[in-house]
Amino acid sequence: MTYPLIVVPFVLVTIIVSLATLRRPGFGRRMAASAISAAVLVALTAVFDNVMIAAGLFTYPAEHLSGLRIGLAPLEDFAYPLCAAFLIPAVYTMLGRRADREATA
Repeated sequence: MTYPLIVVPFVLVTIIVSLATLRRPGFGRRMAASAISAAVLVALTAVFDNVMIAAGLFTYPAEHLSGLRIGLAPLEDFAYPLCAAFLIPAVYTMLGRRADREATA
């Protein structure tokens, strides 16, 4: 299995769960905050992945990559911080609202 195929389920779950919170209060504000967080995480990933790959801490088999890179880091590495920046707040929103409903019941 290639790394791009491994990333697809994470991206799909992130999109589905994020869109499931569309009608929850603060969706736009949450998406803006997630976008800022994603930008920071992508920048950090670019720096630290490149440093670790250049230092020889790990390598990737070329036959399992898309071939697209940012510096030395494969593009697939950037999907995980992007997913985390959007998925974690969405899950928190879904769970938090349920906890609020249960507390008032």
